[in-house]
Amino acid sequence: MSNDLLPALRPERPAWNRGRIIGQKRPLLPKHVWSIRVRLEMAGNKRDLALFNLAVDSKLRGCDLVRLKVRDVFSAGRVKERASVTQSKTGKPVRFEITETTRQSLEHWIADPEMLGLEYLWPTRLHHSLHLSTRQYARILREWVMSIGLEPSAYGTHSMRRTKVAQIYKNTGNLRAVQLLLGHTKMDSTVRYLGVDLDDALALSEGTDL
Repeated sequence: MSNDLLPALRPERPAWNRGRIIGQKRPLLPKHVWSIRVRLEMAGNKRDLALFNLAVDSKLRGCDLVRLKVRDVFSAGRVKERASVTQSKTGKPVRFEITETTRQSLEHWIADPEMLGLEYLWPTRLHHSLHLSTRQYARILREWVMSIGLEPSAYGTHSMRRTKVAQIYKNTGNLRAVQLLLGHTKMDSTVRYLGVDLDDALALSEGTDL
């Protein structure tokens, strides 16, 4: 048989997801949040502490978080208690609270000489950009989770978006509240986002006595 008639052999390539944890990224647990926060405070890292705290509070997608401007969270000489941002994905506004801990870290960061006269809340030293990119944010987050001994491939920027709402749902079972906080237009999106299944529904039902 001629070699021309034989099937061509292609070099075997390793699977793109080999050795990686794929699928939905895990939210941080409360103990993880406090561990990272304490480490950033001890390191005196004003920017990362403010970025971490606001990522937890705002529940914003990474693309919206890195584009925040100082005026979005700061007005009349103080950090706002609540803020509103138009989501780049949906074009619709979403509101979020800024807790006392986060307000303090933001005040310290905005008052830093490095922030003097700047428009964006998370500036970058790269000449082609005015603010952090989502890739830079992802690298920073990787450093956070590695600093407390977590597997970095199990966490991503969406982990920060899911962290607070996961606890809200766990404590209240209120899907509608989570939907509003995430800015989802459909409840189905919220259900999939949280990974809600029949076991969750049954556990909530079992905890309700009538």
